[in-house]
Amino acid sequence: MGGAQKKARREQRTLVLWDETGHSFRIRPGTTWARRGLTPVLRRVSKRREVSSIVAITPDGRLYARHFRTSISSRCVIQALRFFRRKIGTPLLVVWDRLNAHRSRVTTDFIASHAQDYTVANLPAYAPELNPEEQCNALVKRAMANALPGSVDDLHRLARREFGRLKRHPEMIVRFFRHAGLSVTGIP
Repeated sequence: MGGAQKKARREQRTLVLWDETGHSFRIRPGTTWARRGLTPVLRRVSKRREVSSIVAITPDGRLYARHFRTSISSRCVIQALRFFRRKIGTPLLVVWDRLNAHRSRVTTDFIASHAQDYTVANLPAYAPELNPEEQCNALVKRAMANALPGSVDDLHRLARREFGRLKRHPEMIVRFFRHAGLSVTGIP
């Protein structure tokens, strides 16, 4: 990651680590509580993925999220790239995995035609432990484990709320970088 940080600095780009996650009504294993003898029964509306999130984090602890009510496609990736570029305000060095939507012709053509705004580096295959953003997703999913949204709107609001809470704790995001073994030089 040190090389990516140096490249980002040299080209005056902001380094962002990017990942996607899905939220659904599917029952997730977890623990909850109830009065003795009253086993809780959680009813889910659907088993399909209903809300997808694209999240980008920076080594200084900033988090940017974009939520979609569909599976992640090239169109979603391009919308998120534009959104993050506008929010961050500087050209981006995006480090992401090898998701099909990242490697599609539509996405690669978009990035090539906006080379002044985006540079991409891929994480090694099968190495989610190298992406500190995976820990953001895990934390949000744990927070949502006992939630029982009644509609897709509720699920969407819940995902936005939990990522919003995490956004207010940049020190935790910096710790995710350190936990992944990535250098976060120049950061207190």
